[in-house]
Amino acid sequence: MNISELTGAFSRYVPTKSLDACIDWIVEHKIAVRITKSRNSKYGDYRPPAGGKGHRISINHDLNKYAFLLTFTHEVAHLVAYNKFRFRVDPHGKEWKMEFKRLMIPFMNESVFPKDLVVAINNYLSNPAASSCSDINLMRALARYDKRDDRWKLLEEIALNTPFRIRSGRAFVKGELLNKNFCCTCMKSKHKYVINPLTEVEPIDQLLPPFKRKVSSR
Repeated sequence: MNISELTGAFSRYVPTKSLDACIDWIVEHKIAVRITKSRNSKYGDYRPPAGGKGHRISINHDLNKYAFLLTFTHEVAHLVAYNKFRFRVDPHGKEWKMEFKRLMIPFMNESVFPKDLVVAINNYLSNPAASSCSDINLMRALARYDKRDDRWKLLEEIALNTPFRIRSGRAFVKGELLNKNFCCTCMKSKHKYVINPLTEVEPIDQLLPPFKRKVSSR
């Protein structure tokens, strides 16, 4: 794939004003970028050269452009830290944090991110964590720019005791908030699971009769 084709393909995923910098990183470091299916456990990852392969970064396909850029920059920071320190430092230690902050500086303006995201990302960058998912305020701000049809809501937007299904098709009933997550009951197994409040869910109109009797008897 030549640079023109790469630019055309990558333009689907990041804000226009950040595109040139992203392409420069890919070309400079010879990064193999893979767009993957959605992963609940992570938005992206970086793998250093091994087995005859070069730098590899994967990013979930369903992120909005702002979340994609933030995640891609996060992973490029791992690459840069690896080139400088190899495995002599912690993966998300001060060296990675320094590189991540440095790489984000050119993007921290309203020509790349909307104003509310500039504020949320600046707050996050004061002490970036291993995953942006750990910063609920940042995730909530990013979620405003997700494209969802009317059937899908955020878990925190639906009422307590509402039955719902997640993207995988599994069905739950929303329970109480415990610390930062909701304790939800699986409608099939009746097991309890903690679910992030910003998980996309589809409310279900009717509870299954056996489950409804169990809930109402509490």
